[in-house]
Amino acid sequence: MLLLLLLLLLLLLLLLLLLLLLLLLLLLLLLLLLLLLLLLPLLLLLLLLLLLLLLLLLLLLLLLVLLLLVLLLPPPPPPPPPPRLLLLLLLLLPLLLLLLLPLLLLLLLLLLLLLLLLLLLLLLLLLLLLLPLLLLLLILLLLLLLLLLLLLLLQLLLLLLLLLLLPLLLLLLLLHHHHHHSQ
Repeated sequence: MLLLLLLLLLLLLLLLLLLLLLLLLLLLLLLLLLLLLLLLPLLLLLLLLLLLLLLLLLLLLLLLVLLLLVLLLPPPPPPPPPPRLLLLLLLLLPLLLLLLLPLLLLLLLLLLLLLLLLLLLLLLLLLLLLLPLLLLLLILLLLLLLLLLLLLLLQLLLLLLLLLLLPLLLLLLLLHHHHHHSQ
C-alpha cells in the first residue's frame, strides 16, 4: 500500500514536471513564431529594395543609351552647338545621380542583409536551446510510461494476491462458522 502511494506520488511529480516542460516549450515556440513574424516584413523589404535596384539599373542603362545617341549624333549646323552641350550636361547630371542612388541602395541592402543574418543567428540559437529541452521531454515521457507500467503491474499483483487469498478467507470463515455451530 505504501509502495503504491509512493508510486502515485512519483507519478504526480513527473506529471507536474512534464507540464512545466511543456509550458516552457510552448513559450519557446511562441518566441520562435514571433521572431519569424519579425523576419517576414524584413524579407519583404529586402525584395522591394532588390526590385527598386533593378529598376534603377534599367533606368541607368536607358540613360547611357541616350548619352551614346547624343554623342554619336552627326554634328549640327554652327548655330546650335550650345544646346547640344546643354543636352549633354542635362544627361550627365541624372546619370551621376543614378550612379549614386544604386550605391546608396546597395548599402541599405547590405545593412538589411546583416540584420537578417543576425536574426537568423538568433533563430538558430533558439533552436539549439530548444533541442535539449525536447530531449528532456522525451526522457520524461519515457519515464512516465515506465512508471505507469510499473503501477499497472503492481495493481495486477495486488489483484492476484486478493484472488489467491479469497478462497482461503472463505474457507477460514466456513470453518469458523462450522466450529461455532458444533459448540
